[in-house]
Amino acid sequence: MTDDTPTSNLYTEAAKAPPPLPSPQRVLAIGAHPDDIEFGAGGTIAAWAAAGASVTMLIVTDGSKGTWDPSRNPEELASARRSEQEAAARVLGADEIRHLDYVDGELEYTMQLRKEMCRQIREVKPDIVISHDPWQRYQLHPDHRATGWAVMDGVVAARDHLFFPEQGLEAHRPQSVLLWSADNPDHWENIGPTFDVKIAALLCHSSQGTTTMGGAEQNDGNRTTFIGRMRGWAEKQAEPAGLELAESFKRITP
Repeated sequence: MTDDTPTSNLYTEAAKAPPPLPSPQRVLAIGAHPDDIEFGAGGTIAAWAAAGASVTMLIVTDGSKGTWDPSRNPEELASARRSEQEAAARVLGADEIRHLDYVDGELEYTMQLRKEMCRQIREVKPDIVISHDPWQRYQLHPDHRATGWAVMDGVVAARDHLFFPEQGLEAHRPQSVLLWSADNPDHWENIGPTFDVKIAALLCHSSQGTTTMGGAEQNDGNRTTFIGRMRGWAEKQAEPAGLELAESFKRITP
């Protein structure tokens, strides 16, 4: 190799690991349903909030199909889940909750949904956007897939001023996007100090106890089993990073 042989190209920077993620000042967490954020990133959100970050939680659907009880009224369930989300947000230390109230289970990826995500990002101006990974293999729930795609495309739109200029909002480029439930995570957040806060926030979603938490709302035994399952999940996520308990993400720099 001669001295003038190029050793890098336009894509060299893309192959480098990103620098450590600084503690954010503003965070926008986006979940398809009430409780999605708590499952995917509750410990991380709690840690950032405790460190002084301003956290906005955006819930895309009304949660009106989240029950196995055939006698449950969807409107009453949606109202209950909104109240549960407010309680969970207080536990996590979030500053604001926003609800888009799309019908649970019927969310579709549309240009209007992309536009709405763009608007939310431009209004909140987050350092970090955190949400579902739309590239996750075999993700069953259509709302999770639609939310993830809309978030990613909304990030692109929000950063470039020629997208949706009629919004009358300045373009905004987040420093990072973190996606939970990633098949190939490359970023980890230590949740050892906030694991109990994550659990407390999840248990606020009592209407979901049977469907997602093994009946944790029913008795101490079920609750202990659920906490053990969540601890095991956090331990497994933590292993590649050499941590005790963690939440793992795919990190993207917009």
